[in-house]
Parts: sequence; C-alpha cells; structure tokens
Amino acid sequence: MISLSLAEIANIVGGQQHDIPDDTRTVTGPVVADSRAVRPGGLFVAFAGERVDGHDFAPGAVEAGAVAVLAARPLGVPAIVVDDVVAALGALARAVVERLGTTVVGLTGSAGKTSTKDLIAQLLQRHGPTVWPEGNLNNEIGLPLTALRADDTTRHLVLEMGARGVGHIRYLAELTPPRIGVVLNVGSAHIGEFGGRERIAEAKGELVEALPSAEDGGIAVLNADDPYVRAMASRTKARTILFGEAADAAVRAENVRLTELGQPAFTLHTPSGCSDVTMRLYGEHHVSNALAAAAVAHELGMPVDEIATALSEAGTLSRWRMEVTERVDGVTVVNDAYNANPESMRAALRALVAMGAAAKATGGRTWAVLGEMAELGEESLAEHDAVGRLVVRLNVSKLVAVGGREAAWLDMGAKNEGSWGEESVHVSDARAAVDLLRSELRPGDVVLVKASRSVGLERVAAALLDDEGVLGAEGGAASR
Repeated sequence: MISLSLAEIANIVGGQQHDIPDDTRTVTGPVVADSRAVRPGGLFVAFAGERVDGHDFAPGAVEAGAVAVLAARPLGVPAIVVDDVVAALGALARAVVERLGTTVVGLTGSAGKTSTKDLIAQLLQRHGPTVWPEGNLNNEIGLPLTALRADDTTRHLVLEMGARGVGHIRYLAELTPPRIGVVLNVGSAHIGEFGGRERIAEAKGELVEALPSAEDGGIAVLNADDPYVRAMASRTKARTILFGEAADAAVRAENVRLTELGQPAFTLHTPSGCSDVTMRLYGEHHVSNALAAAAVAHELGMPVDEIATALSEAGTLSRWRMEVTERVDGVTVVNDAYNANPESMRAALRALVAMGAAAKATGGRTWAVLGEMAELGEESLAEHDAVGRLVVRLNVSKLVAVGGREAAWLDMGAKNEGSWGEESVHVSDARAAVDLLRSELRPGDVVLVKASRSVGLERVAAALLDDEGVLGAEGGAASR
C-alpha cells in the first residue's frame, strides 16, 4: 500500500482514533485481515466473523508490528474505530486506487473467473508491475484487501468480482472503478440464489455499466459466444471488444484442438495479427479464458506474438483448479475440487476424456469422482442427473458419486443412461471414496476429482497423493 499516516486513514474512513499517541505514524506495510500475516508497519483489520472474532487477535497483531488496528470498538491498543469495518476497508481501498491512477481491470463471470484472472495477470506482468488476488478473493473484503496491495510502482491492478445477488458487482466496481471490464459468461453457478439466468446476467452486467465512456478510455471485453454476455454491449458507454470463436469476434480462436495430453492448442487472431498457442493448462474450456486474457493484453499494447508466447507459458497460480499430478505408479490425479457448476463440470469431464484417451489405449481407465454442485436451486436434481448421464455418454470408465441426495442423482443419472455393474458407484463420503479408489486404481488410470467447495473433495485428491492427514480435516481453515 502507499504510505499513509494514521490521521489520513482515520479521515478517509471517518473513524475515531483510540489509544494512538502519535497519529503522524505512517502505515507502510500490508493491510491484512489475518493476524498471522501481519508485517511490521502494516495495518490489521479486525472482522467479527461467525466463528472467529478478529478483535481478539488485535494485541498480538500490534505486538507483531502492526501500526494500528481498524476495528469496530476500542481495544486498548492503537485503533481507528468505525461503525462498519467492511465499509471502512472499502473506503480506504477506493482512496488508495484513486491516488495511484493505475489501470484497473475488473473481471466477472459464472465460471472461469479465477483461471482467467491468473492468465491476465501472467500476461500483464510482462509489461509492468501487476497486482492480482491470491485465489479467488473477489468479495467486499477480498477485493479491497487485494487493491490495497498496490503501490506507486503498480501499473496494472487485476480484480476478480464475484456476486451473490444483484447490486454486489456495482458495489465492488464503486470501490475500485475499472477502466477495463471483462465478462466471461452467464451460467448456472448460484442460479438458486439469483432466481434465474436473466438475474445472473443483470448482476454480471453491472461491471460494464460501471465503465467510463469510450472517450474516457473505457473498454468492455465481452464473450461473443455467450448471448447473454454479447447483449451487454447495449448496457455500456465503453468501447466493446468481442472475444470468442464467433466469426465477428475481434479476438478469436481458430483450429481449436486438444493435444494428446488434453492441453488446448489454437490459432490466436487479433486485430494486429495472428499466432499459434499451445497451452500448459488442461481442458478446452481454457480457450475462452485465454481469449479473454489476450483481448485485455492486446488492448494494453502487447504484440500478438508476445501474447501467444505468454499464453503458451502460463501456468496455474491458484490451487485445486485442474491440478494434474502423476504418481510414481503411473496413476494421474486431476484435482479440480475448488468449485463446480454444470458448465465447469461438463468442461472438466471432457478434459478428463481427452487426457485419458492415450491411457485407454494401453489399458488405463478414466475415473470421475464427483460430488454435489451447490446452490442450483430447483434445477439441482435435474442438473445432477444430467451430469451423471453425460459421464456415460462421454464413455468415462468409472463414476464415483460422493455424498448425499445430489450424489445419488449423479449415480442414478448414469445408471438410467446405461451404466451397469460397478461402472457407477455411490459412496457416502470422502473416506469411502478414497478406500474404494485405493483398492481399485491401477497404473495408467486418470482420476478427476470435482465438486463444489463445500463438499471438500480436495481431501480425496490429497489422500490419493499420499497426504494421510487430510481426511480428518475440515474443508477450509478459518482466518483470523
């Protein structure tokens, strides 16, 4: 973060100073919400969560070097006290971003946000210091914390914007006004919460509505292959750039194919030329992600050959998203367990089939270890049934459906589509899945593990890779 005195911060957030002997002291270190991440000169933000109250860790944060705490009540240590810590954090982020004048790239979509954010960051990093979120810090806490990592040297600030309802992205865009806005797709993720795909489109389109006009440099990067996204061109004052495989997309892919390892290759076309790309990532769904990243990079001045090279060299920066690991015995584990919705589930299954094609020729099998896709509302059972049927249609060798009612529908869909015997199995939990897999896997097999984050199926992948302690752990660690 840029250096700010405690007096300046208190003024920005409208807070009251408590136990601050010298308000000219300057925050020079990172702004963090986890006391374990405090560094000398930093600012600790105390949130009262459902399980952990950050205020309890304020003394330790100050002892570790925090100049002060942003808090909801006096704590007996240097603190700036506000009525709403979340709102204060957002106000601080907005003030810092306005002072910096860096190029802000905002990104949203129902699927692929984090993978695309990672690609954009890896491309732009080649042309100047770039700040982007770790993992998927894309809400009213994670986004401003990411923005506050920017400083006077930052040239690009790439921000992922998530939403649980209409108005959420509008709020995030007000905190960190983007000059470039990218909308990837409108899918089924959280459809139960939103109340329909049209409402999802309404929410995602808030990003392009927040962009400055074309005359002021605003650029909306929209997916030409998604009709909901394409239609957002009418909702923005910014200049529109289309990406996709459609013939009228300014940034498009032609001759799309998968290598024998399941890695996408294509010819990238841009307004300034074309170049070939072969990605290190797995699955054809990354082509669309790559095109979105290429469109942003092109608009910021990167030559097409450099974009193609960067896309071909880009790796996975975030955990549990098509992480591919080959065991010493020849079993390949694909950990895509961070999250799941119908669109990403279909993409992962197709990637599994592509990756397993060569293995099948030598006796290997493909395994889909799948759990619940959460927050699908009334469509949930039908969507799980459809995924189970798709497993059979794609000729995946084995389905292991893990969990309760939704997993049962995965299994039933497979059986109704024509699976028989032990091709599809329903097990109760992650431990049962691991026990089954450990007894059945053989060299050459390829195993995909995928479900919504709440299911915690990353524990299955970790156990298959010999991390024995994971099955007794909860799905995620609490921050403090």
